[in-house]
Amino acid sequence: MRVAVVGAGWAGLAAAVAATRRGHAVTLYEAARTLGGRARSLAVPLPGGGTALLDNGQHILVGAYVETLGLMEQVGVLLEEVLWRMPLVLRHPDGTGLALPAWPAPWDAAAGILCARGWRWSDKLSLLRASQAWQRARFACEPSLTVAQLTAQVTPRVREDLIEPLCVAALNTPGERSSAQVFLRVIGDALFGRGHRGWGGSNLLLPRQDLGRVFPDRAQAWLLAHGAQMRIGCRVEALRRRAGGWQLDDDAFDAVVLACPPTDAARLVAASGVEAGPWLATTQALAFEAIATVYVTGGPRLPLPLLALRSGPGAPAQFVFDRAQLGGLQGVLAFVVSASTTDKDALEREVLGQAAALGWPVQPLKTVVEKRATFACTPGLQRPPAAIAPALWACGDYVEGPYPATLEGAVRSGLGVGQRLG
Repeated sequence: MRVAVVGAGWAGLAAAVAATRRGHAVTLYEAARTLGGRARSLAVPLPGGGTALLDNGQHILVGAYVETLGLMEQVGVLLEEVLWRMPLVLRHPDGTGLALPAWPAPWDAAAGILCARGWRWSDKLSLLRASQAWQRARFACEPSLTVAQLTAQVTPRVREDLIEPLCVAALNTPGERSSAQVFLRVIGDALFGRGHRGWGGSNLLLPRQDLGRVFPDRAQAWLLAHGAQMRIGCRVEALRRRAGGWQLDDDAFDAVVLACPPTDAARLVAASGVEAGPWLATTQALAFEAIATVYVTGGPRLPLPLLALRSGPGAPAQFVFDRAQLGGLQGVLAFVVSASTTDKDALEREVLGQAAALGWPVQPLKTVVEKRATFACTPGLQRPPAAIAPALWACGDYVEGPYPATLEGAVRSGLGVGQRLG
């Protein structure tokens, strides 16, 4: 079939690769000049001249991303070259927090909890009891529960040092209004499951290169080598039904995959005349959360590539990354603010103050705010299905599925649609 994939983020690239592997003639459309969607590279001017390739947001992968890592290998990515693998570590600048050893699951999680620095025995026992209860329940719970309600029995220190950082990192939604059901699925797969190649599901995989080189560039090269067509910098304006298929602007296709953001997918579907009222209503009802990344210069070398931060009023960042340890420039740190609600300038000032309070006199380099970075992963959320109409599909991290808005959720959605094309 002639298949159009609209959007070259990680979901669209996954769909295009899967469809191409099944023998379809794929045309991939991307409105931007770069591939990768919300996980892409951008050139940033440096204070002393020249530019550096940074990312539109600092991303983390984990060993449990089996479909994402498998797809990366399919298009020729050497994982050890592009990813730094380490056991799950949520250490703070003062050295307290959780660090899992490089042991098989679930012994790594148990040992990490028992050896957590700065935790009392009451903290450790409260988390061990909660973990055992979640395992007995097969990491399932009532859909109406929030993460805050689910974890009400663990101590405040555990919620501050572990639950809230994991929740905002995975779901990008604060614990008091995030879905406990989705959170448990992530915990079950990451902390207690096996990852790609037998790696620990909780292993952190930090990009050593800019995100474009981690996957999108290799995927583009693979698609071109296998006969796919690319239309980069081409915004699709109209989708219409036609005999035997669909028309995108002036081109005819047998099937169309909308891998663009949900707002753009809804725009195209609404104007197409197709009967898709329930799909449109569900998609248009989604709420969104922002993620901000504040890049600074003049930072110290951190003890680890990633440190957790205690966030609160006036201290919005939950994590900081040492870009020098990840193949980047010396002194460049990336402060990540999940579920951000502050305007860009005020956010930057607060992060600089947060760094100063840690004894790090840094200067701002670039602040990137993805206003619609993820959907708000709230309890009982209804997400749109992949099927919209005959031979018309949607894919993306917002589409119906077990995972929150993560790279793994996006890739699984894209692969699923690519395999359903026949």
